[in-house]
Amino acid sequence: MDLASSGVLLVFLIVVALAFDFLNGLHDAANSIATIVSTRVLPAKWAVIWAAFFNFIAFLFFGLHVATTVGKGIIHPDIISDAVIFGALGGAITWNVVTWLAGIPSSSSHALIGGLLGAGMAKAGLDPVVWSGVLKTVAGIVVSPSLGFALALLLVLIVSWAFRRATPAIADSTFRKLQFVSASLYSLGHGGNDAQKTMGIIAVLLFAHGKLGGDFHVPLWVVLSCQAAMALGTLAGGWRIVHTMGSKITRLSPQQGFCAETGGALTLFLATHVGVPVSTTHTITGAIIGVGAARRVSAVRWNLATGIVWAWVITLPISAAMGALFYGLARLAHQAAG
Repeated sequence: MDLASSGVLLVFLIVVALAFDFLNGLHDAANSIATIVSTRVLPAKWAVIWAAFFNFIAFLFFGLHVATTVGKGIIHPDIISDAVIFGALGGAITWNVVTWLAGIPSSSSHALIGGLLGAGMAKAGLDPVVWSGVLKTVAGIVVSPSLGFALALLLVLIVSWAFRRATPAIADSTFRKLQFVSASLYSLGHGGNDAQKTMGIIAVLLFAHGKLGGDFHVPLWVVLSCQAAMALGTLAGGWRIVHTMGSKITRLSPQQGFCAETGGALTLFLATHVGVPVSTTHTITGAIIGVGAARRVSAVRWNLATGIVWAWVITLPISAAMGALFYGLARLAHQAAG
């Protein structure tokens, strides 16, 4: 392949990666706005603008630990090729579109990581898999919703005690204001953790093309373009999933919405700080279930929650299979062209 063709392919794959980031924002918009919309604190059209702004500025508050994990902590960067990246993105985007159309709040993050694993293993077997990063990511599937659940439940108990003498009208008014803060924090966490996954993919692609000067790092233009793509996706909205996340699992008051968003945000801040690529979908779902269970166990629609958990479980293997399939298609196209 000549240099011109290689450059065109590099630009094409970067555009595809940013398209995935846009779809990530679209698919996961509900995670940022479901609670503030379902409690009627903000109309949906204003909620997405609010969330998109904090999605974009998240890079000002977090390091790039998650981007580093995805870029070189899942599959060894030495085996990364254009076909591997195409396979990872193709598998992730396909699964995202399928679950978005079905209104299933699955994980864009784990779809991308599954696609990367599937494409990488299709090329080189198990040898290039960085098991420490994979196990850390898999652990996040269990830890992030569990921690979101526990923190949201604890916050419900704390604020219920703190406002035990307040009238319902005062409590409602206070938490309607506080939800602006908690929704902002959650959108920061969402932008901070999720956009970094695409940053890692683009950075390792640039590394494979020799564009990073030999040392793996994430250029500033990659950071800004990924944050912008995610924010634009959030602006486009994910209304099918908003309904599931905001009202089908359990009904929320402003107080419960504040607790769910704050518990979820704290979980995302911690995960982003230690470089674990967790799912914002898993995190906020666990937090919403936590506030519902604090009211009473029967307040949670457990059959729906169980269905969502199954979507979490199958995302990694299905997106990995799709990633391997798209890798094979890329190889066939390359052979046909050559």
